[in-house]
Amino acid sequence: MATSATLTQTKSGNPILDSLSVVPGIILLAVIGYTAKVLEHSVNAYAKSHHWVFPNIEYVLWAILIGLLISNTLTIPKFLQPGIATYEFWLKLGIVLLGARFVLADVLKLGGISLALVVIEITLSLALMTLLGRLFKLKPKLISLLAIGSAVCGVSAIIAAKGAIDADDEDSSFAIAAILALGALALFTFPAIAHGLHMNDTSYGLWAGLGVDNTAEATAAGALYSDAAGKVAVLAKTARNAMIGFVVLAYAIYWSSRGQAETVSNKALFLWKKFPKFILGFLLISLLVSFNAFNKAQITSLGNLSKWAFLLTFAGVGLRTNSREMSKQGLRPFIVGALGEILIACLTLGLVVGANRIWGL
Repeated sequence: MATSATLTQTKSGNPILDSLSVVPGIILLAVIGYTAKVLEHSVNAYAKSHHWVFPNIEYVLWAILIGLLISNTLTIPKFLQPGIATYEFWLKLGIVLLGARFVLADVLKLGGISLALVVIEITLSLALMTLLGRLFKLKPKLISLLAIGSAVCGVSAIIAAKGAIDADDEDSSFAIAAILALGALALFTFPAIAHGLHMNDTSYGLWAGLGVDNTAEATAAGALYSDAAGKVAVLAKTARNAMIGFVVLAYAIYWSSRGQAETVSNKALFLWKKFPKFILGFLLISLLVSFNAFNKAQITSLGNLSKWAFLLTFAGVGLRTNSREMSKQGLRPFIVGALGEILIACLTLGLVVGANRIWGL
């Protein structure tokens, strides 16, 4: 079932067949992505030639809108689902390649600021979601999943935590659906708020990276504002993703102490398993660029490849967001998630404004 909460990829046991099974869905992502690029150029050129007052809609938004239209009006065939599920691979590849557009000094500066703010954001998010979940009397492990998802990196954090705390499938589905719905809403609200506040690219990118849960949506929200904001959003979100192992470990220890999850015997191995390895790829590419391992043409090529990888990602973001399926998941998790996300968005905005005044972002 291709829903906003799950896009499963079945395996036949035959590597060749498994590899071929993703091709149709990847072709669909590519077609949507290319159509988005054509629409961006055609619509904007037509509006300009006819002197229309028309917003400059980026390919990012076109790709998401096309995906949303398909997923909410048509039934996506099962044979396309494995390929659509690869959007997370394209996201990680895009982030790794994006390292070519950062020298190590930028990573250390903005990454250091981001990491400091991430620690505050995670602490506040966990506390807020836990409080709200208890006020609305949600199940304890559902509260944990919502808290982890909102604090760190959305769906990926929920999936990582599910096994670690031995949560039910129903709880994880509820939490994922709530996080996805709110992530989709952030794509439209964050840029609008930032334009209203006249935020600069760095400040907005930092806010998007801190305030939007899923890496895909955070990347898209940043790119919708500007290319420069998109870069900063990815860097801030990457710093946030790096904390996933520590947060999940803390919850695993908590639930195991209550006899409701397996005991973590090797904490270092646990952290390594949960650590998102693509971050290391991002840092490696940035390090190579800093030491002039690539010439300007090669750096430009890597940057362009990164954009195309993100284009497939944004198409996947739209395709996986199905309002009909999300509406079946129940109301209370959405209420808790929505209230929590509004408060977190306001708090992270305040953090960024403060950081801007202190460090002059």
